[in-house]
Amino acid sequence: MKKKILAGVVAATLLTLGSAAQAAEMKFFRIGTGSSGGTYFAIGGLIANAISNPPGSRPCDQGGSCGVPGLVAIAQSTNASAHNVTAINAGQMEAGLTGAATLYYAYHGVEKFKGKSKPKLRVIAKLYPEDLHLVMPKGAALDGLTDLKGKRVGIGQAGSGTQIAVEMFLAAQGVNRGNIDEAELNNSQSAERIADGQLDAYFYAGGTPLAAVIQLDNTKGLELYSFTDKEVKQSLEAVPYYAQSSIKAGTYPGVTYDVNTLAVNGLLVTSTDQSEEMIYNVTKALWNKTTRKLLDGGHAKGKVIRMETALEGIKSLAVPLHRGAEKFYREVGLL
Repeated sequence: MKKKILAGVVAATLLTLGSAAQAAEMKFFRIGTGSSGGTYFAIGGLIANAISNPPGSRPCDQGGSCGVPGLVAIAQSTNASAHNVTAINAGQMEAGLTGAATLYYAYHGVEKFKGKSKPKLRVIAKLYPEDLHLVMPKGAALDGLTDLKGKRVGIGQAGSGTQIAVEMFLAAQGVNRGNIDEAELNNSQSAERIADGQLDAYFYAGGTPLAAVIQLDNTKGLELYSFTDKEVKQSLEAVPYYAQSSIKAGTYPGVTYDVNTLAVNGLLVTSTDQSEEMIYNVTKALWNKTTRKLLDGGHAKGKVIRMETALEGIKSLAVPLHRGAEKFYREVGLL
């Protein structure tokens, strides 16, 4: 009897030690995204799922997770680009999504980040283009961006890349906080205000289609403003890391016309605080076959996140790749 009791105690002790060892191996990896109604949140969730491989998971070759061994990645809802780069540089998050313009300004300490550079920032990959939406109630129209003067306008939430860019776009048209009634709201909040008649228009940059805009389209209906060629030219002079783009008719079923607009590349970034080994493994997991299936089936913009375009536009930003990501891209022949 004593031998059986002793055997049970030893087994229980080994189990406890094994659990403790597993817990010690676990590493959390926080990914800053955006509001729950935006594409960052959806894409960030897919990436978190793809790179996670908690202790005790079934092996990849047996149908289990193909992420980084021991990693538990968590997609966190945030105020988006500017918030994310600030938090990553400060060590409050391990990675995050951001627009290219915001990353450039933050790393180099210019424009909104003048005197507040974020030198620890490093790139993992370019993901997809984010189209700028100027959303209005169904039946509304503008003769030009200057018509926004005197109106209630959502300019994006505080700390977002959308807000940084929009203020610069509008300034080129003589529109600013002094001659509009501005609202600092995320995509979901802005769409709700349009539906309730509390806003005349709002801006939001994100990968199409945006969940909150789909919902607005399906309920109250909406219009999207199409930038004139002159406004596009002036906007690109104001924010050179954007590019001309188009939201095709039918992207939102109620919008039956092509929309001339602007877009900025969305990127996955991290910091120098993360080890070469960690980011190498994260980058490798991001581009494996299992992740490809998750991206293709998880969101419309997931399909355009491709390894072969992961380095597009990075050189012009003059923001370094993380050394772990660089190691991976060299191995696969992209560098």
